[in-house]
Amino acid sequence: MGFIWSLIVGGILGALAGSFMGKDIPGGIIGNIIAGFIGSWLGTTLFGAWGPEIGGFYIVPALVGAVILIFIVSFAMRSMKK
Repeated sequence: MGFIWSLIVGGILGALAGSFMGKDIPGGIIGNIIAGFIGSWLGTTLFGAWGPEIGGFYIVPALVGAVILIFIVSFAMRSMKK
């Protein structure tokens, strides 16, 4: 059950980060989950483990990490189109 909870929280974090940035994440729901997981790792690595924890994710650093990840991915995708 813990893995399913992590998938749900990761997807929500990815979707929230995408809505904050105003950009769609490629891959839909799967992309949201991947952005949530990688963003959580990135945010926790950069900012540490603090704030509320749900499903194994520290919400604040995970959300900030997912926003940073989406910014980097959207910048890379934009430069590839040129």
